[in-house]
Amino acid sequence: MDKLTIDKAAALAGIAQAIEADEVTPALRAGATQLVFGVGNPNADVVFIGEAPGASEDKQGEPFVGAAGQFLNEMLASISLDRNDVYITNIVKYRPPGNRDPEADEVEAFRPYLEQQLAVIQPKLVVFLGRHAMNVFLPELKISQAHGQPVRKGGQAYLPLFHPAAALYNSGMRETLIADLARIPVILQKI
Repeated sequence: MDKLTIDKAAALAGIAQAIEADEVTPALRAGATQLVFGVGNPNADVVFIGEAPGASEDKQGEPFVGAAGQFLNEMLASISLDRNDVYITNIVKYRPPGNRDPEADEVEAFRPYLEQQLAVIQPKLVVFLGRHAMNVFLPELKISQAHGQPVRKGGQAYLPLFHPAAALYNSGMRETLIADLARIPVILQKI
C-alpha cells in the first residue's frame, strides 16, 4: 500500500472512532450489534451510498452483504469492478430497529461523518443506492425520474440508482439497475 492509501485508511478509521466517541444516535446504537462504517478502496473513484445497515450488515459489520449486497456484487462484476475497486457505505451507520427507514434526525446526525468520508476519499462519482440516500444530497429529485441520470452539484458528480433490494422484489427492476449501473464507466471517462 502506498502512503496516500495508508493515510486515507487511517483518516477513515479516525472518523469511525469519532462516531463511537461522539455517541451519535445513542438509541440506534443501543439496538445495533455494531457500527457499520464502510468498506472498500480509500482511493476509489466511485463511492456507493445506501441508507442504513440491515440485519446481515449489522451482524457482519459491513455494508451490503445480504441479498441486496450479493446483487450489487453481481452488478459491479458486469462492469468489471468488484468491492475492492469501490467504496461502499451508508448514510446511517447503525441498523434501525426492524429495518425501518432512518428518521430525519438520525440522517442529520450522521451526515457530517458521511461528508468527512467523502472528503477523505474524494471520489469522482458518488452513486446513491435508493431514494433515501439520494434525497440527503438531492432532495429535489424523484428516484423514478432521476435513476440512471448523472447529476453535477457543487462540483461533485452523482448517479442515482434504485436500491438493489428493489430487484429482489421486482424482477423487472433487475435490467433497469444493471443498465443504469453500466453507465458508470462512460460517466467516469467524461469527468
